[in-house]
Amino acid sequence: MASSPVVVMRLLASAYAVAEKAGTIVRKVLYSGDLGIVEKTGVNDLQTLADRLVQKSICASLSQNFPRITIIGEEDLPSEAVEEDLIEISQYDAILQKPCPDEYSNLKEEELVVWVDPLDGTKEYTEGLLDHVTVLIGIAYKGKAIAGVINQPFYNYQVGADATLGRTLWGMLGLGAFGFQLQEVPEGKRIITTTRSHSNKVVTEAVQAMDPHHVIRVGGAGNKIIQLVEGKASAYVFASPGCKKWDTCAPEAILHAVGGKLTDMHGNNYQYSADVKHMNSAGVLATLRNHQYYVSRVPLSVLQALSSD
Repeated sequence: MASSPVVVMRLLASAYAVAEKAGTIVRKVLYSGDLGIVEKTGVNDLQTLADRLVQKSICASLSQNFPRITIIGEEDLPSEAVEEDLIEISQYDAILQKPCPDEYSNLKEEELVVWVDPLDGTKEYTEGLLDHVTVLIGIAYKGKAIAGVINQPFYNYQVGADATLGRTLWGMLGLGAFGFQLQEVPEGKRIITTTRSHSNKVVTEAVQAMDPHHVIRVGGAGNKIIQLVEGKASAYVFASPGCKKWDTCAPEAILHAVGGKLTDMHGNNYQYSADVKHMNSAGVLATLRNHQYYVSRVPLSVLQALSSD
């Protein structure tokens, strides 16, 4: 191993360690019995104490180690001193041991944009649907999602009282993805995963156009991408502008690292530069395989309802 790993590998290794700490914070808030819930734009758009603490932890920790990166987080929080116990300065050694893909070996801090969703699936978190909940940290370069970390704080929570809770998935283009067992849906099966709480006529029309054998309605973009890479779903279909860049950057990087694809409903790639608008205006279509088939099934009426960026 080189004596000093390159910037992007150190950033990814830090993101992994910070995501693990985030998972601990998310569990601690839940077990405290006081979620500190506030409504942002309505009952389907909530923020909890865990959202606030995790974003502070991730942003402060990464900024301390990498002062020149751009970090964009979901929560609009006031600038204030961050408690010392929220800071995580360690790095995940297994990532530092990996060889950096050549095309990313000379990147500078100021060229990297980090997109943070401190608690993806907040509504599900407040309702006790804990397997839907993830923490997302995505790394982008020149507008492209190149690496990402997904922490599932409550992975294994239904196994029993003695289960070890939580896991962290990570991936990088040109390197692969780790922390899970890649699986595919049985041949010929079309299983669609879509929104649990943000459905409407256009969303339903797009899902039905895929001629699904089965539809899974779950919360969280991170959770839906995990469904794809673990063989529980063939496609994630969300024909609505409700999703944001911090929802998709990390999941997209992990999905692309194993040969999958995430686009808008038109089949166009999303951009993750610091200056792009945060809303994924043309919805999300993600697959592990056969992406073009699903793009081709999107009805014209759905495409007309969602203007492409």
